[in-house]
Amino acid sequence: MNEIPVPRDIPLPLPAPEPVLVGVLVIFFLMHIIFVNFMVGGAFLTLWYQLRGLKEKRYDDLAYEIASTITANKSIAVVLGVGPLLAINTIYTVYFYTANALTGAFWISIIPLVITAFVLTYIHKYLWHQMERMKWLHIGVALVICLLFLFIPLIFLTNINLMLFPEKWGTVQGFFSALVLPNVFPRYAHFILACPAMTGLFLVWLFRRKSEEEIAATGFERAELIRRGYQWAFWPTAAQFVVGPVALLTLPQTQEPIHHVIAVLGVAILVALGMAHLMFAETRRPAETIGKSFAPICALMLVVVALMGTGRHLYREAAVTPHRELVRTKTQDYMRKVEEANREAAAKGGDGGTSQ
Repeated sequence: MNEIPVPRDIPLPLPAPEPVLVGVLVIFFLMHIIFVNFMVGGAFLTLWYQLRGLKEKRYDDLAYEIASTITANKSIAVVLGVGPLLAINTIYTVYFYTANALTGAFWISIIPLVITAFVLTYIHKYLWHQMERMKWLHIGVALVICLLFLFIPLIFLTNINLMLFPEKWGTVQGFFSALVLPNVFPRYAHFILACPAMTGLFLVWLFRRKSEEEIAATGFERAELIRRGYQWAFWPTAAQFVVGPVALLTLPQTQEPIHHVIAVLGVAILVALGMAHLMFAETRRPAETIGKSFAPICALMLVVVALMGTGRHLYREAAVTPHRELVRTKTQDYMRKVEEANREAAAKGGDGGTSQ
């Protein structure tokens, strides 16, 4: 059995109280991931409706409406991602950088992959009408965007998962061996399903606020567009009641008890059941009253997201706390030896000066 590596920490003070940094990490990450969901889900739905638009033009117009939102959501997601990235670097320095180093080539590839994906989203959006006669090429660009948006989060998720398990650091031989660690794919499926679900609610908001002229230009009735948004929100959410428990049950065991994690996620499931009920009811409402439950659904979604983020952080703390104690002890021992060496060097220097 490989010995668990215990590196030294960087003996520097935190730039802010730890609770503040934890708040930044959790709150801003949740804000960031919501807009990532909008961005990735928007890319999926754009491709889907572009393909349907090959036979019926109005679906192509709907795809254009959705594609027009991706670049804005992308920009917001990037800006909101800075805070949690800085916070996780600060609070979990040893763990985050170790995971990055162990998956080095793939981790650093995120930069060119993200640049490529973002450039393609602008090409796809702003050359939409110019590429009308090159429809398959245009759809091909949308497909490449979707594939990039599928792969980039997988790199992030693999790294975040790896940082929680120092006992695996000695056996991991790059990205692909980290990819097959427990819980990576269930968590990835959980994320992927969240993208069309969140985008569905975003589309309900979008089409509720558009003018009659803008709605008419899509070739759909407003109620039909809102209903489609709720359907995209409901069915992936329903699938989460299978994928979510699988992700929870496949969490690797930790030395610290995680009863509080299970309790928080259990409450999240109960709230999500109420939210899913309202979503399903909305898909069955007549045109005159559809959208009536939009505000309660959004409120419940925010509660679910907050509970999921809290449970995620509590599990992360339970996973790394025993190892952090080992790191803290080793760091303190190292600093003690440094101080002793400095005192000995100073004493010898003083003796040398006296003898001279």
